[in-house]
Amino acid sequence: MITNERQYRITKKKADKFVEALEEFDKKESERMDVPPKLIRAERQAMETQLTALRREVEEYEQIRDGGVPDLAVHSIDDLPEFLIKARIASRMTQRELAVRVQLHEQQIQRYESEGYASASFRRVRQVANALGVGLRSFTV
Repeated sequence: MITNERQYRITKKKADKFVEALEEFDKKESERMDVPPKLIRAERQAMETQLTALRREVEEYEQIRDGGVPDLAVHSIDDLPEFLIKARIASRMTQRELAVRVQLHEQQIQRYESEGYASASFRRVRQVANALGVGLRSFTV
């Protein structure tokens, strides 16, 4: 999951490089007479799969960032870390801005997000949720 603009730019560049690599691969395919066609197809398919995954990540980030996700929801406690990240992105808040609101260094927010808030205390998760202006609407047992 892309969590910030820097990762977004890097991922877009990677996708562009995969497009170029696929074009180059296609140009040179006829020169690879010593390689079995099945192996060539598998190699190309692997590149296409990676490109698709990168494009999907870029699209998801753009949708969240641009308000294309109408209702973010937490269906289980396991969804909470991703929900907090998406809520931050949807509110167009940077990791730095969130860090300032909860009085942490930006690197700590980056660490929390990269590890899915696994090392964050419950108190800290509450602070993050409050800083994002999110809460739980219902609770079922």
